[in-house]
Amino acid sequence: MRRILATLLLVGLASLGCATYQGGRLYTSGTEALDRGDNARAIADLERAAELVPDRSEVQNHLGLAYAADGRHQEALLAFRRAVALDCGNVAARRNLNAAEARASDP
Repeated sequence: MRRILATLLLVGLASLGCATYQGGRLYTSGTEALDRGDNARAIADLERAAELVPDRSEVQNHLGLAYAADGRHQEALLAFRRAVALDCGNVAARRNLNAAEARASDP
């Protein structure tokens, strides 16, 4: 499912410009790395994508997932918060934010 979303985002971003297209490519490769369990590659690609397309909630959400998978829970929480702030209708980001906040509040 994440791969389908990544492909759709890439197609949509392709029409917006070079940096946006590169951000979409990095989002796709970062998502694929996340699916493979390659957290280091996922984080590197998604952080760069977030620099190039800072207004994309999907990028921030997947970056949060990559941080969480790597045990970087505070950074994941911040990325999920950015994702929801960018698009409060992003159901996946809201769900991930709720889970991250619950994890953060556990002693």
